[in-house]
Amino acid sequence: MPATFRTVCLLAAAAAALGVAGCATRAIDVKPTPTNPAEFAIWSCEHIGDELEVVQKRAVDVAYAVDERGGNNIVALGFGLAVFWPALLAMRPQGLEADDLARLKGRYEALQQAARAKDCAPDSRTLPPARLAALPVAVGERLVYEDRREGRRGATPADWILRVTALRRDGVEYRIEGDAGGALRNDSAGNITEAPAGVLMWPHLLRGELALGQVVAGEIISSGDTLDRARVRGQVVALGPQTVAGRRFDAAVLDLFGDARHGDRSTRLDGALVIDRTSGFLLRLDLRSAQPMFSLQRRLMRIEPAAP
Repeated sequence: MPATFRTVCLLAAAAAALGVAGCATRAIDVKPTPTNPAEFAIWSCEHIGDELEVVQKRAVDVAYAVDERGGNNIVALGFGLAVFWPALLAMRPQGLEADDLARLKGRYEALQQAARAKDCAPDSRTLPPARLAALPVAVGERLVYEDRREGRRGATPADWILRVTALRRDGVEYRIEGDAGGALRNDSAGNITEAPAGVLMWPHLLRGELALGQVVAGEIISSGDTLDRARVRGQVVALGPQTVAGRRFDAAVLDLFGDARHGDRSTRLDGALVIDRTSGFLLRLDLRSAQPMFSLQRRLMRIEPAAP
């Protein structure tokens, strides 16, 4: 069964399960707020595609906010750029969040209608050429990080290498080189949403357009490991251009703090995270904790060109 179809089936099942519990607003009661497609009549197909991307990202952010309070855990099934609206509405949003989703759904439908009227290509994850050219890294290039983990003999450096395999609207895809191997993916906000077993990831720590002073919260986990996880909060303490590995990035710097857990044991965690706001590229990760999994310095050192 194709992955996309399987995800839709899982979301539909979860939506149905949610529909028989609780007493909040029923999904069917959350009606789209109409938006006039004529508003987008003079927009280009590329502009419409960009706005569809924005609308769907905002909808997912609302869904996570609802899920965190309700504990439905539907978000564990995963959301991509192709938002499955029935599952979002079945999360039983109320109040302002129900209004937000209704407004976003109405705008989404109007944009889709405008796209059909212009005979635009179907929704695509492909980045427009202008945005692709503006990114600081290209497909095929190798991002070489230096990893340092504390051990008995102090911090031991090792290379951690990602080869860029795809640049898309909803994120970047990589192949991890070396013995570990496997695929890794970050979304456009800078979350690591897919990683092989044993690799640190933060599936939904960062949300929306990061702004100075913004507070974020989420988990850092070891992929495939139910024992190692850290609940963290962070704050954006700096924004601006940074030159890293000879390339210019639009960097966001976040201070992190929280608790790292291994089973029933927990210890304090603090550190920093630096990402590129245009693409979600990881520039630096510093974690300090008595838990070995969460004691790591990972810094982008160089970018090697794609093989001819």
